[in-house]
Amino acid sequence: MAWLLLILGVALWAGAHLFKRVAPERRAELGDKGRGLVAMTIFASIILMVIGYRWVQDPQVWFPPYFLIHINNLLILIAIFMMSPAPKKGRLISGMRHPMLTGFGLWAFAHLLVNGNLAAIVLFGGLLAWSIAEQVIINRAEPDWTAPPPGQIKYDAMFAVGSVILLAVIGYIHFWLGVWPFG
Repeated sequence: MAWLLLILGVALWAGAHLFKRVAPERRAELGDKGRGLVAMTIFASIILMVIGYRWVQDPQVWFPPYFLIHINNLLILIAIFMMSPAPKKGRLISGMRHPMLTGFGLWAFAHLLVNGNLAAIVLFGGLLAWSIAEQVIINRAEPDWTAPPPGQIKYDAMFAVGSVILLAVIGYIHFWLGVWPFG
């Protein structure tokens, strides 16, 4: 049952996010009600993924070496920065087309580095695959894209400091949930 919840959660996450891209006419027909439906579906998918991941009894597929914890934390820090407002307001990654999706994919990849169990491979591998598929679909649907003008470097510095603080908070939430992510 837990496997079903986990897989269903990943599928609902991907489906809800891809709905606008795969069926734009149907999504447009739903109007504002569609936003609520998509939001509820995403919320339900998160609940299913968390419950499925926590309940599943799964085998260890591989045993990550200790040093990957530090690489994971660096990648998570970069992912947090990419998912912040820095790409729109800052200068460092202002020319990147999909900073949030790339950051999300980096977050998923980082979790794959340090979790060698099958449930983590299903969860984070599925989310990584979704983030890549979403970018490919967007690029095919909208091939012409112009980068916004670069912002100011002071915002990059501000969001970098904020990313470090958020990483610490996320780390302590992980500790509260029973996982110490800092090695």
